[in-house]
Amino acid sequence: MKICVYGASSPTIDKDYIVKTEALGQQMVKRGHSLVFGGGTNGLMGAVARGVKSQNGHILGVIPKFFRHDRVEVIYTECDELVEPDTMRERKQIMEDNADAFIITPGGIGTFEEFYEILTLKQLCRHNKPIAIYNINNYYDETLQVILKAIEKNFVTEKCNELFKVCSTLDEIFTYIESNQPQLALKELKEG
Repeated sequence: MKICVYGASSPTIDKDYIVKTEALGQQMVKRGHSLVFGGGTNGLMGAVARGVKSQNGHILGVIPKFFRHDRVEVIYTECDELVEPDTMRERKQIMEDNADAFIITPGGIGTFEEFYEILTLKQLCRHNKPIAIYNINNYYDETLQVILKAIEKNFVTEKCNELFKVCSTLDEIFTYIESNQPQLALKELKEG
């Protein structure tokens, strides 16, 4: 399975997040999976790539050309394949098209945006790929409260919670993404 991992690019985050995300990458390869990711060296992007590479796993990196030209991000040099699209939108599409599942590790605005986009696309039945949130150190607790508040106020259907799984361990993540997930019909997710 090709797993897309989204996560922080910050080089200043706590080392515990780095260690746990490297372990995620190692476990992916041990379970026969490969990595699709944003192509960066720093933060959790780099951590998952180093974990995969340490086990001789396959890596597809996708990083826009302007990241190289404008020095936005240091590119991970050990990708087996590196795709350099023109835009962020193209980057996300390439990552989505090349993934069989998604794991969301802690991150910033870009990671939030990637999670919400892939969740929205699943809600609209544009894909039926598993989405796992790796909630390291309860990082996503407050974000999940926002979703619950939207459900409580009837802005989001409660069935939205069935489109992803929050996991605190690697075993939970792989049990979820490696199992068959039934697809909800669009009518179950949207009213009107």
